[in-house]
Amino acid sequence: MNLRKVVLYRMNKEKVILTDCDGVLLDWEHAFTSWMRKHGHTVINEGCYGQAKRYGSTKDQMDVLIRMFNESAWMRKLPPLRDAIKYVRKLHTDHGYVFHAITSMSDDYYAQHLRTKNLRELFGDTAFETFVYLDTGADKDDVLLPYKNTGCFWVEDKMKNVDLGCTLGLTGVLMGHEHNVGYNGDAVRVQNWKEIYNIIVG
Repeated sequence: MNLRKVVLYRMNKEKVILTDCDGVLLDWEHAFTSWMRKHGHTVINEGCYGQAKRYGSTKDQMDVLIRMFNESAWMRKLPPLRDAIKYVRKLHTDHGYVFHAITSMSDDYYAQHLRTKNLRELFGDTAFETFVYLDTGADKDDVLLPYKNTGCFWVEDKMKNVDLGCTLGLTGVLMGHEHNVGYNGDAVRVQNWKEIYNIIVG
């Protein structure tokens, strides 16, 4: 069943929450920082979204390092972000929501397999109905189009991506980080999954 068919089927059957993974469900930056340290790299500029700026490298150099990390065995054990486990599980178990993960992690099959196992171990086998994997840093325009005007909650940490969802008729929620402190768009900016839970269930 393709993504559009999954979306059309689910809209009338169950409640769907769309979510990014890194910086939303998983503490990618913490793990990446540890991995970089093991490879002899030190953070120079804290609080920057762009990793090249954080480490004082060129974009091309950082793109290679990020791809190496995203396709490494570390994808199997990324830690959860903040209180994600508790409230994702509550939304699914107590309120019947299912999650569609949309992540620009890698187009490498092995890395995707590790990410799927990581998410299922943290959040349970049934919380995530769909996993949409894009190449490292890829835009999410095309994969969000099947959800257009559904009003689904769309949880992201990247301002550009959450705003894209809002323009497509999704309910944008921006997970707060230092790199999006100045956000002033249409999405609601939150600090944790408890806030998201309260927004969704009241």
